[in-house]
Amino acid sequence: MAAEVNNNEDERQACIRIDPVGFQLRAPPPPHRLASYITKDGDLFQTIHMGAAVVDEDKWKLVVDGLVKQPLVLSLEELRSLPTTMITSFHECYGSPLKPPVEALWRVGNVEWTGVRLRTILDMVMPLPEAQYVWSDGLDYGEFAGKKADRYQKDLPLWKAMSKEVLVAFSMNGAPLSKARGSPVRLVVPGWFGTNSTKWLCRLSLQPCRAPSLFTTQWYNEEVHSGSVVTARPVWSVDVNSVIVSPAPGAEVRGQAINVGGWAWSCEGVVEVDVGVGNALLGASVVDRKDFGWQKFQTTLSLSPGTYKIFSRATSLNGIKQPLSGRRNHIHSVEIEVKP
Repeated sequence: MAAEVNNNEDERQACIRIDPVGFQLRAPPPPHRLASYITKDGDLFQTIHMGAAVVDEDKWKLVVDGLVKQPLVLSLEELRSLPTTMITSFHECYGSPLKPPVEALWRVGNVEWTGVRLRTILDMVMPLPEAQYVWSDGLDYGEFAGKKADRYQKDLPLWKAMSKEVLVAFSMNGAPLSKARGSPVRLVVPGWFGTNSTKWLCRLSLQPCRAPSLFTTQWYNEEVHSGSVVTARPVWSVDVNSVIVSPAPGAEVRGQAINVGGWAWSCEGVVEVDVGVGNALLGASVVDRKDFGWQKFQTTLSLSPGTYKIFSRATSLNGIKQPLSGRRNHIHSVEIEVKP
């Protein structure tokens, strides 16, 4: 493993080109089609901000530098030779950073990531006491929302970067990452929104402050109002959320016993899900969480013939409930008809 770091950023030479160029979004199927615990690649949302990097794996390297005692450069072979682990985690898109977070999108799935724990690599470089953040650079570059950037760059506070769930990943659902998923290597930050999981990863730099990227300073921050004071909060940990998978919207069901089930998730985990019809609520059973995966809930409603709107409302481990409306994680509902 090479220890010398070239400050000319020659690791970026691994990017052959950007193809296709520009912003791309592939929405997931509607929630009722996400019935499997593990979401296959074709059903997982896909967000690319400036275009997809085409990478020469023979030239790829990961530079780890900044406020460290021992800078490091890893080839792809060297990275893969380190101890690996697999983490099951929900993966959620925050939504457009250009709009207020008031629309519920339910761009989410649940996948298995395989890679090297980030803290394994950080232990190798030995961060200095003044290091507080880990900046992550992707090989992609181009234009987003009318502004040009020479790289996609995000940051993690060191405490999160050292958490055992954060991976430098090279596999999803048992298969090598595709180009659209960030091949050959990406960052994966379970419990946090997908924007923090830098694709086409090429550099990690330990620094005393947050990164100066447009994707940290201008985009992916929420306004927090306290009286007349407005501050910016980074889009990091995922808010509590849930979706109903069954019954499907518009379903016609027969009999008074209606089975309702779906998925619930949050950074901290979910401890309670209520299923409601109008003002009536019924607690659902909730499966314990595996790693950072989403959790299955289910219950049975007793309904007379008629048309009903059924909703789910989850509560996180730290006691936060889904909002009823007006937020990106507000409650999900389906309308069904109960036949005699």
